[in-house]
Amino acid sequence: MPLSEHEQRLLEQMERALYAEDPKFATALEGTGLRTYTRRRVYLAAVGFVVGIGLLMGGMVAQIVPVSVIGFLVMLGCAVLVVTGWKRVPRGGGDGSRPAPAARRRAGMMDRIEQRWQRRRDEQQGP
Repeated sequence: MPLSEHEQRLLEQMERALYAEDPKFATALEGTGLRTYTRRRVYLAAVGFVVGIGLLMGGMVAQIVPVSVIGFLVMLGCAVLVVTGWKRVPRGGGDGSRPAPAARRRAGMMDRIEQRWQRRRDEQQGP
């Protein structure tokens, strides 16, 4: 669920205050975000995919069927991790604080729906 504009402003203010108070600590925290974790996971899964290819080919050359099957399963599992992990990489700013354009459109639509609801409630209550 994306943050509202008010929550985003508050978060940005807190980040600026953290940088002003302790820039060394803020810089140390910067690289530990979701984006860094997800990228690392995707890269490890890609390496696992290559290892799976190696197992598959090695099992085929040595004519050891269980090794080939294990290699195929490793490839399949790593491919799934790469695809699902790549979709989860946050878009926008380097820290992932800005939502993707589609998320911003949804947030805008939800804001409009909420405003309409409030207007209808206010109209029904009357003066």
